[in-house]
Order: sequence, then structure tokens, then C-alpha cells
Amino acid sequence: MNNSKHATKDFWGFPLTHFTYFFTWAIVYGYLTLWLEQEAHLSGTESGFLFSMMAGMSLLFQPVFGILSDKLLFKKNLVITISAGMMLIGPYFQWVFKPLLHSTGAGFVAVLTGVLLSFVLNGGVSVIEQYVQRASLANKFEYGHSRMGGSVAGVVASLVAGRLFIWQPNAMFWACSISALALTCLFIFSDKVHLENASAAGDTSNSLDWKTVTSIFKLKNFWILSIFYMGASAIYDVFDQQFIVFFQTFFHSAAQGTLVYSYMTSAQTAIEVLLMIPMPWIINKIGSRNGLIIYGFITTLRIVGSALSPTYGWLIFFRLLAGLEMPLLLVSIMKYIAGAFDIRLYATVYALASNFAKQISVFVFSSVAGNLYDKIGFQHTYLILGAIVFVITLIAAFGLQKENREQAGEGKVSESTSIE
Repeated sequence: MNNSKHATKDFWGFPLTHFTYFFTWAIVYGYLTLWLEQEAHLSGTESGFLFSMMAGMSLLFQPVFGILSDKLLFKKNLVITISAGMMLIGPYFQWVFKPLLHSTGAGFVAVLTGVLLSFVLNGGVSVIEQYVQRASLANKFEYGHSRMGGSVAGVVASLVAGRLFIWQPNAMFWACSISALALTCLFIFSDKVHLENASAAGDTSNSLDWKTVTSIFKLKNFWILSIFYMGASAIYDVFDQQFIVFFQTFFHSAAQGTLVYSYMTSAQTAIEVLLMIPMPWIINKIGSRNGLIIYGFITTLRIVGSALSPTYGWLIFFRLLAGLEMPLLLVSIMKYIAGAFDIRLYATVYALASNFAKQISVFVFSSVAGNLYDKIGFQHTYLILGAIVFVITLIAAFGLQKENREQAGEGKVSESTSIE
């Protein structure tokens, strides 16, 4: 009985960690564009350059963060540094951004903002994710149950940030700082890891060297996983970037389309939260490799189905499939990397094969898709994107090696670590 209570206590800090981190993520990515336009008065080109800097700078941070995370394992130096950096978001946008914009111009501010936000978000996300994933292996809970906190954060942020922006635009950035303060306190005082089980997550503090790190580049499976992520996951994001514009064409007015879109995305997020509960059990049954492949085919179906939808009702149906896609991807990729690669290199593989490869692909495909939308329209562009995802998923289906299911944690979670 005492062991059960102890294990439950050691679980709940991690979904709160996911919540506080992704609360800031949701606010920045949901409302920064609006703030840049209405408060900073940046042009579309200037705002685009800022987001490009965020993506570009993250390509520098991610490989370094991956290697450092594998070296540090459960030491909290890096995660606390990132959470402390997030506390600067409020002061930066309140007191630094606009004065610097007026004195130095948009270019320098874009670079500086890109450094800050890529450090704590685009680059830092892999550090936070892998830390919780490794903790799930050591503490014997399901990562997907912790990640539900991030999905809930998206819902809360969408409800809170808009109201804060109307009241006082800078207030939403101070909400990010307050959330980051809570995240830092969680890392320092709450997120306890059972170090007696550290070997389950790869005890690397003394054994990881440069030769071991670079060995992943010789693995065919690493490159196939990277290609899969660059295709399926990155195109998933590119497809969603201007989806609202396409969605509005099915309505008599943009306002009506926007209203229906907001209800639809809320329903999608609710589905995502609900499916996060059984998804670890489902992936344990079917295997994380199969989960990734199913995700690829569902993504293909959603993109192609959207292109062929005759009414907005069908479009809503295919959009709601995203509520299934994200739990499939988030749980499968974490378990697959843990089970198909040297566990000592978990964070490095995750940073490079997932985040690094994805950022490159998003950067390339965003420009290409944008041009295609103007030249051949949304439907034809979606058919092209869907065909690319389908081909890459086929490559993954035949090329990805099967994971070590025991090492991946695709087993039954003991009752002592239940979240009930």
C-alpha cells in the first residue's frame, strides 16, 4: 500500500512538468504572430524571418542538447537551465523587444528572439521530452500518460491566452514566465527519479564517448527513421499551416468558417487528450514500429481525404483524425527509439532523427507548399503532399527494423505505478 502511494506521488510531478512546459509552447506558437503584427507592427516578411531564425537556431541547439542529455542522463542541469531561460520570456517581450526594435531594426531583434525562443522551445523540447521519457522507464510509468499534461496545456492555453491578449497583450508572455517558474520548481522539488532503476534508461554518465555518439550515423535504421520523420511528421505540420485558409473556402464568410474551425480544433484536442489514456496500452499490444507506420498511413488518409472532401462535414471528419494521429506518434516514437537503438544514445537519436530532421523538412516544404498553393490550389497540393507521405510510409514499413519490445518498455505496467 505504501509503495503504491509512493509510486503515485512520484508520477504526478511529470504530467505537471509537461503541462507547464507546453503551456508556454502553446501560447508562443498560438499568439506570437498576432502580437508581432498588432503590437510590434512587424510586416509578414519580418515575422516570417523571425520564425525562420527560431527554426534555424534550433538546428544548432538540438545536436548539442541531444549529446548533453545523454551525458547528463538524470542530472537536472540542462532542464533547469532551459526552464530558467523560459522565465525570461515575460521580461524580454515587455522591456527588451520593442526598444531594441526601434534602436537596431527588425533584423537584429529577429536573430536575438530566435536565439531565446529556439533555446527554450524548438531546441529545448527534445531535452524535456527525453528527460520525462527516461524517468518513465526508471519509475515504471507510461510516458503517454504523462504527456497528457501537454495536451491539456494546449486547451488551457487557448482559453487563457486570448483573453490575456485582449486585456493586456504582454500579459500572455508573463503567464509564460509564471508557468516557467512553476516548471523550474517542479524540476527542483518534485520530479523524483528512482535512480536504483537508472539502468533501464541507460546509465551513460561515464561510458558515453564521441565514437559511440557518431556510431548512430552508420546505422541504416537511423536514416530510415529520419526520412520517415522528415516526410510524415514534417508534412503533417506543413499541411496544417494554412489549413484554416482552405477550410474557410467551404463557408459563405470567413468569420463563420473561423468559428466552426475553433469548435473543430477544440474537439480534436479533446479526442487527443482522451486517446492519450489508452494509447500506451494499444502501442504495447501492436508495437511502436507498427504504431509509427499506422500513423503514416492515417496522415496520408487525412491529407488525401481533405483534398477530395466535397463538403465541410467531410473535411471536419478528416481533421478530427488528427486527434488520433498525435497520440499515435508521441507514444510510438518514444517507445521505438528506446527499443530500436542503444538506450545510451536515446536523446541524441531523438534530437537528430526527430526534431533536427523535422526542422529541416518543415523549412523546405513550407516554402514549396506555399508556392504550390498559389499556383495549383490547395486540393492538388494536398494530393502531392499525401502521395509523398504514402511513399515514405511504405519505405518505413519495409525498412524500419523491429524494436526490442522489452527494452522499449512495451510491457505491462505494474499496479504499483498505476496513475489511478
